[in-house]
Amino acid sequence: MKSHFVLVHGTGHGAWCWYKLVTLLESAGHKATALDLGGSGIDPRRLDEVNSITDYVSPLVGFLAGLPEEEKVILVGHSYGGIAISLAMEKFPGKVLVGVFVTALMPNSTSPPANVVLEFFNRTPAEALMDSQVRFADGPDSPPTSAIFGPRHMATSLYQESPPQDLELAKAMVRPSSLYLHDLSKTEKFTEEGYGSVRRVFVICNEDRAIKEEYQRWMIENYVVERVMEIKESDHMAMLCEPTKLFDCLSEIADNYS
Repeated sequence: MKSHFVLVHGTGHGAWCWYKLVTLLESAGHKATALDLGGSGIDPRRLDEVNSITDYVSPLVGFLAGLPEEEKVILVGHSYGGIAISLAMEKFPGKVLVGVFVTALMPNSTSPPANVVLEFFNRTPAEALMDSQVRFADGPDSPPTSAIFGPRHMATSLYQESPPQDLELAKAMVRPSSLYLHDLSKTEKFTEEGYGSVRRVFVICNEDRAIKEEYQRWMIENYVVERVMEIKESDHMAMLCEPTKLFDCLSEIADNYS
């Protein structure tokens, strides 16, 4: 059975990073929609015009709201895109067949969604971000408020196993992005009736140096999923580094969750 995949990028990226996977999915007869979140990709808004997490995820929320009542999608979030799809799953649980977290931030339903982001930064020393530009608008002792990846950080920690042309694409396309931690800390905990009612699959990328395997597994222990899949030899950008392996994972998910 053919499925409709909705693909949601991570911090600083955009729909462009899914170009290989969209091609593979559509060639197999599936429908694939890659979205630009607020202030990302070719979305025309500047960072200072995307003032809240609601603004940031509005393209995804608007897309799901506009789907026919009977249509259900497979929602795929990468990296910080896990936060975006979690918010969408809470709002539209009946429209999501399964939420797929590809080395993505995955909140639970017992803590505010900000906690999973804060825990990531607690485990990530500042020097690991290398030449990335991180802004602390609330002061140096508070969590970061926005960031843009630096070329050296991307080459070393995000794209180290990916083709060099994809790293060059990223250098040209990445944009600064807010982390919306102030908003997320005030966001109500997710409910078991909403987010918690949607089946979840986590895809581990074991060569990810940005969201390391140890933290990926901590999130899985923190909020049990129906299934864990693994892509060997993949860096953070699985859709560019190992697109065929990620496609195989998604194809299997489509077969099992249709």
